[in-house]
Amino acid sequence: MKRFLPFLCCLLFLAGCTAPSADAEPAQVQFFSMDTVMSIRVYNEGGEDAIQAARQEVERLDKLLSRTNPDSQISLLNSHAGDGTLISLDAEVADLLSFAKSVSQLLPGCFDITIAPVMDAWGFTKEERHVPSAEALADAMSLVNSEALIVDEASSSARLEQAGMEVDLGAVAKGFAAGRADAVLRKYGVTSALLDLGGNVTAIGSKLDGSAWQVAVKDPQNTSEALCVLSLEDQTASTSGGYERYFKENGQTYHHIIDPKTGYPADSGLLSVTVISSDHMLADALSTTLFVAGPEEALDFWRSRDDFELVLCTQDNKVIVTEGLEAGYRPAGEDRGYTYEIARR
Repeated sequence: MKRFLPFLCCLLFLAGCTAPSADAEPAQVQFFSMDTVMSIRVYNEGGEDAIQAARQEVERLDKLLSRTNPDSQISLLNSHAGDGTLISLDAEVADLLSFAKSVSQLLPGCFDITIAPVMDAWGFTKEERHVPSAEALADAMSLVNSEALIVDEASSSARLEQAGMEVDLGAVAKGFAAGRADAVLRKYGVTSALLDLGGNVTAIGSKLDGSAWQVAVKDPQNTSEALCVLSLEDQTASTSGGYERYFKENGQTYHHIIDPKTGYPADSGLLSVTVISSDHMLADALSTTLFVAGPEEALDFWRSRDDFELVLCTQDNKVIVTEGLEAGYRPAGEDRGYTYEIARR
């Protein structure tokens, strides 16, 4: 569990957000949901009702999607794995499962929401972290197969075909929640706000003075420092990195982003991946997917699409920023040995 004080420091630095005007004090709330500390700031007048409604929406979704909540719909789905039961779900849950399955097909082997048994084998679920035995890992890996997750969007239902399988939506749930919270805020007339949902930073509109939000990407090797600063409007920046959750055993460091192909923490040559997109869920899911894929495959995939941009930090201290961010970004880590380059299509 993350502590509140360090989070506050990181959020203030990460968002890079001085008040949009000298006399503007945001309505803001900080709360714990989806196993992380979250914050919402609204700079429009009368934002108090809006942020409370957005918070309630995030907490509602957490109750639906949390694998560790025995009363959630995902827990119900998991508990019936292999028994043939088609579980009725809220339409939004079925849609999210379908979206996650579609992401697993974009870069096969780099993303799979049925990775839950492997996360359990490593002890990340209950914070009892350890290197699993070869036998335990092999048993867990035999249960990873998103093709065996059957989703019927028409009837809003799903089933897992193999006993012991489990779904974990940790790689997409916060992006989904960001999109829903964003929609709630806009329904209340909000046009200037920042949401930080556990590493997913969403900028709504611009600052009150009309300028873009300045959002810093954290240095994965020193999270109190910035890697670079981005200009964002109506976009989400989602970052995944091995520095977020990890443990050491016998002198070796193991992080929580598991490669579905190997069952081990991804070793792709990357320290962090930040995906910037107007699609909240896509940003969240791709940050994990492309971290597993590695820099070359990540850039090849970026060149094949036009709905997201990237900041890649490699293990050899190179920061690669895609050209769509070039006009509004500035490097911030040259004094710490980072070199910067712009990737072009």
